[in-house]
Amino acid sequence: MKSVCLVLASSVLLATGALAQKQPQPQPQPVPWPPSIPQPMDKPYVGPIQLTVNVTNTTDRVEHAHEVIPVEPGSKQMILLYPQWLPGDHEPDGPIKMLGGIVTTVDGHRVQWVRDRVNMYAFHVPLTPGAKTVGLDFDYLSPIKPSAGRIEMSKALMDLEWNEVLMYPAGYFTRDIPFDTTLILPKGWKYATALETASDEGNTVRFQQTTLNTLVDSPLYAGLYYARFNLSPTKTDIVHLNIFADKPADLKMTPEELQLHRNLAVQEDKLYGSHHYKHYDFLLLLSSKVGGVGLEHHQSSEDGLGENYLTDWKAGVLERDLLAHESTHSWNGKFRRPDDLWTPNFNVPMRDDLLWVYEGMTQYWGNVLTARAGMRTKAQTRDIFASVAAGFAAAKGRDWRPLIDTTNQPIISQRTPVSWVSWQRPEDYYTEGMLVWLATDTKIRQLTDDKKSLDDFCKKFLGVYNGSMITDQYDFNDIVKDLNAVTPYDWAKFLRTRIYDLHAKVPMSGITRGGYKLVYNDTPVKWEQDEFAKMGFADFSTSLGISVGQYRGHGGPGMISNVWWDSPAFKAGMVPDTQIVSVNGEAYTAKVLREAILQAEQDKQPIEIQFRRGKMYKTVAVPYYGGLRIPHLERVAGTPDYLDQILSPSKSPLPAF
Repeated sequence: MKSVCLVLASSVLLATGALAQKQPQPQPQPVPWPPSIPQPMDKPYVGPIQLTVNVTNTTDRVEHAHEVIPVEPGSKQMILLYPQWLPGDHEPDGPIKMLGGIVTTVDGHRVQWVRDRVNMYAFHVPLTPGAKTVGLDFDYLSPIKPSAGRIEMSKALMDLEWNEVLMYPAGYFTRDIPFDTTLILPKGWKYATALETASDEGNTVRFQQTTLNTLVDSPLYAGLYYARFNLSPTKTDIVHLNIFADKPADLKMTPEELQLHRNLAVQEDKLYGSHHYKHYDFLLLLSSKVGGVGLEHHQSSEDGLGENYLTDWKAGVLERDLLAHESTHSWNGKFRRPDDLWTPNFNVPMRDDLLWVYEGMTQYWGNVLTARAGMRTKAQTRDIFASVAAGFAAAKGRDWRPLIDTTNQPIISQRTPVSWVSWQRPEDYYTEGMLVWLATDTKIRQLTDDKKSLDDFCKKFLGVYNGSMITDQYDFNDIVKDLNAVTPYDWAKFLRTRIYDLHAKVPMSGITRGGYKLVYNDTPVKWEQDEFAKMGFADFSTSLGISVGQYRGHGGPGMISNVWWDSPAFKAGMVPDTQIVSVNGEAYTAKVLREAILQAEQDKQPIEIQFRRGKMYKTVAVPYYGGLRIPHLERVAGTPDYLDQILSPSKSPLPAF
C-alpha cells in the first residue's frame, strides 16, 4: 500500500510540473492604508488640546472624555495614540481594554476612525481638505469588579489617572503638546493634585495650561471626605499630605502621627539636599473599597493603604514605607532617570535594565527614611532586612537567573502571578537591589573610616540642579563616576558582580559589614506575625517552604499561595493553589501548623498534612525537623554598628534653598 501511494504521488507531481520548478516562497505584502505611525519629533504642536473629563457617573464608574484637537495645516489624516508605556509602570500596560464608545469628528462632522493593523493603541482619523479640528469622545469604563483590574472609583472617592482618559497626536514629544484641561466632579466632592487650578466653580474645575507629559504625571484624587496636612520642612519647600477616605472618622490624625509624617519630609530634605518640584503633594487614599496603589510622580505620589492606616497606627508597620518609597522617586526616577527609561512619548517602548537603581535604591531609601522619620523602629526595620535576606536564602531562582534579568520581569509577565515564584524569580531588583545598596552604603563607610556614606552619594547623584524640573538622564558609568567621587574604589566591578553576574550566594555583605549576622530561631517577630494574622496569612517559607492564606489580594483561608522550589514541602509533593485541610489530623490553622513544626523538631516524626484541590484530597508526610527558622539580625560584638547609624535620624542641618 505504501509503494502505491508513492507512485500515485509521483505521478501527480510530474503532471503538475512541481518536480521541475521550485515553489515560490511567500513574500511580505505592502501594508495598505493606514500608513505607518510617524516617529515623535521635538517640535511644538499647532495649539492646545481641549480636554474635558466628566466623572459624575460613580454608579457605573464611567469616566467620559471629550477632546477638541487642532489639526496641523495640510494634514491628510491624524493618528491618535492612547498611552501605552507609562513612567513608573515599567511595562506596556496602558488600559486600552477599558475603552468604549470611541467617536471621532472632523469640524463637527462624524468620521470613522480605523485602528492601526499592527499597533492596537493607534487610531487613524481621515481628514477633509482644510480641516481645522478633530473631536474625540470615549468612555473609560473603570473596573467594577477586582477581576477586571484595580478598583479606582467608589461612591465616595476616586483615583483619576489622566493617561486613562486622553489620546494625543502621533509625531510629537509629549512635552511639546499643550493641554487645557477641565474636570467635572460629582457635587460636593473635593480634589487634590499637583496641577495648578485656574478656576473652581461648583463642580467644574479648570486647570492652568500644561504640557501632556506634566498632565499625565499629575494624577488627581477626589472624594467626599478629605483632609489636608502641611508637612513643609521649610517656607520654600512646600509639602502637603492630602488624604481621602471612605468615611470621615478615618481622616483623624493624632499630633504624634502628624509629627512622624513631618519628620519624613525633613529627613528627605536632609538626605537629598535639594528638591525638584514647585510643591509636593502626597495623595493618600485610605479605603476598603478602592484598591491600594503606589505610583510615583514628579510633584506628587499616588498612595493607597487600608482604611485603618491612622486609626490603628500600631498595626500598619509592614507597608508603612510606602510614602517614603514613592516620594523618594521624585529625586530617583522622576528627576534623575535612566537614559533608556526616558522616552519622547508614551508609546515608545522603555528598557528597564537600570531598575536596580530606579527601584532598588528607592526601596533601600524608602525603608531607611521610614526608620529615620520614626515611622518604624530600628528593630522593625532590621526585621525587614532579615526577612528579605532569608527569603533569598530560601529561594533557588538565583541559581540560574542573574538579578539584571529580573528587570525585564514587568514586561515579561505584565505583573501577573506565576506558579513558582522562588524558582522563576519575580521583580527581585526591588529587594535584592535594596541589599546591594546597603552593601554599597556600608562599603563607603568602611573605606572612609565612617566619614562618608551613601548619603554623600545621594547629594551628588540625586541632589544636583536644585529647583530644576527637567529630567536628568544617567547611565551605569555616571553611577560609577559619582561613587568614585565620594571615595575611590573599583565600583564598576563591585556593582557588576552583584547585578550582572550569576550569583547563587545571597548578598549579605551589607548586613555583616553593618555589624549584624542573619540567624534563625523559633522566636516569632511579633509585630509581623500579628499583621499577617489580621490578613489571614502565615509565612513558613524558611521552614517547610510554603506560605498560606491571603496576602495583598491573593489566596484565601488555608490556601497555599506559594511553595518554595526544592523545599521540604516541594519534595513532599505540595503545590500552590491547594488548600490545607488538616495537620497531624487536626483542622488547619496557622497556630496548629506552627505547633506541629515545633513538635517535629522535638520528636523527629514527619508532619502529616492533608490538602485538597477541588474534590481531590491527598495526605503527605513531610520529614522536616528544623523548627520554625524565623529570621532575625543578631548584633556581632566588636564590629562597627553601621546599620544602626544608617537607620538613625540625620543630624545634618536642613539645607537652605
